[in-house]
Amino acid sequence: MQKYSFIIPDNLDGVRLDKALSLLIGEISRSRIQELIKQNNVLVNNQSGKWGSSKVRAGMSIIVNVPEPENLELVPQDIPLDIIYEDEYLLVINKEAGMVVHPASGNLTGTVVNAVLHHCGDSLLGIGGVKRPGIVHRIDKDTSGLLVIAKTDDSHNALSELFKTRNINRMYNAFVWGIPNPRNGKIDAPIGRHKTDRKKMAVLNESDSTSKKATTNYEVIENYGLYASKICCKLETGRTHQIRVHMNHINNPLIGDPVYGKTPKIINKEWGELKSYLDNGFNRQALHAKTLGFIHPITKKELFFESELPKDLQNLEKILKNY
Repeated sequence: MQKYSFIIPDNLDGVRLDKALSLLIGEISRSRIQELIKQNNVLVNNQSGKWGSSKVRAGMSIIVNVPEPENLELVPQDIPLDIIYEDEYLLVINKEAGMVVHPASGNLTGTVVNAVLHHCGDSLLGIGGVKRPGIVHRIDKDTSGLLVIAKTDDSHNALSELFKTRNINRMYNAFVWGIPNPRNGKIDAPIGRHKTDRKKMAVLNESDSTSKKATTNYEVIENYGLYASKICCKLETGRTHQIRVHMNHINNPLIGDPVYGKTPKIINKEWGELKSYLDNGFNRQALHAKTLGFIHPITKKELFFESELPKDLQNLEKILKNY
């Protein structure tokens, strides 16, 4: 157990306890301190209690006991990770398609979290008092590309705030059916859970209380005849399945998308090589998280990463260019 002892200085007189402690202990987030207060791990003048929003006074004695991070009941697994960047606070990986990010019912092993637990070992300092990696954003199982993961509580909270305030630069490459009209545009359509199929997301009316604002900017990079296009998408928000739902909403679903996409009939009839590849060699939505840029939450250094298309999307692009 780690222990911190303080005498409240004059400049913090009248400040909320949790805020004062977050200023005095730089490496522990305010939300974590609030948890410690609730768990009676904060003593004020040697007394525990439900201090909640209590304000401190100059000269008060404060003791903060921080328990060792609990071991998460997940199995670290020696799964290869394509690590683009790593320091003591975070790591950026290039996730392959087919890999689930976070364990859930039916996918307790083989995930990014299992792999990171093994890779980081004791260098993982703990998120919210639990020894686990901090997942601040996710990409779908069958989407490939860049993902940032926090290794410490303070970096996790700071990265989460960057995503919340949209101070993250994220761009995706996607291959879609048809040519979006206009070729450059913004899709501003709220997204929520589908009303009848709870496994799907859908564009909903703004008046629907379950919908959340969702905005996607897109640009056509190249089109292949009239039947398919390569596009670049820049997210302003990060809703579940956002690009997949939005592109389907404007009648340009992602190629290979088993949930929101549908192969045009003409492809089945005339594009033999493409149909063969989609049926036998390509089994996911054609979506890749290509770029990721942000200000490092601790060092304040500007970071920018780029990932080239994986082999299966390169093969898809090569086939499309033939048409």
